[in-house]
Amino acid sequence: QVQLVESGGGLVQAGGSLRLSCAASGRTFSSSAMGWFRRGPGKEREFVAAISWSGAKTYYADSVQGRFSISRDNSKNTVYLQMNSLKPEDTAVYYCAARPTLAAVTTDDYAYWGQGTQVTVSS
Repeated sequence: QVQLVESGGGLVQAGGSLRLSCAASGRTFSSSAMGWFRRGPGKEREFVAAISWSGAKTYYADSVQGRFSISRDNSKNTVYLQMNSLKPEDTAVYYCAARPTLAAVTTDDYAYWGQGTQVTVSS
């Protein structure tokens, strides 16, 4: 069992930056792939970024490639999402997710989900 708690969301102006954190409890974090997803107003949930268990492999949605960066610190059971050059269309609730496998995927095939943190980007 893995429990996930996101933090770091908030209100930021376009062009600004935020760093989201996802703290995980449970013994399997270091062997779990992690992902970030988001759900914008009136939109379906969509993939944002993912990282393998070791951090060696990362994946990004085309819409955030070059602006967002996912990383993890297995010693702290935490995964991060650094978001730069934010745009109003990045406004969404951001969710952290975990799957008990070494490899990350870009689909929503994750076993555990956090409650989400709101990110609002003003124009």
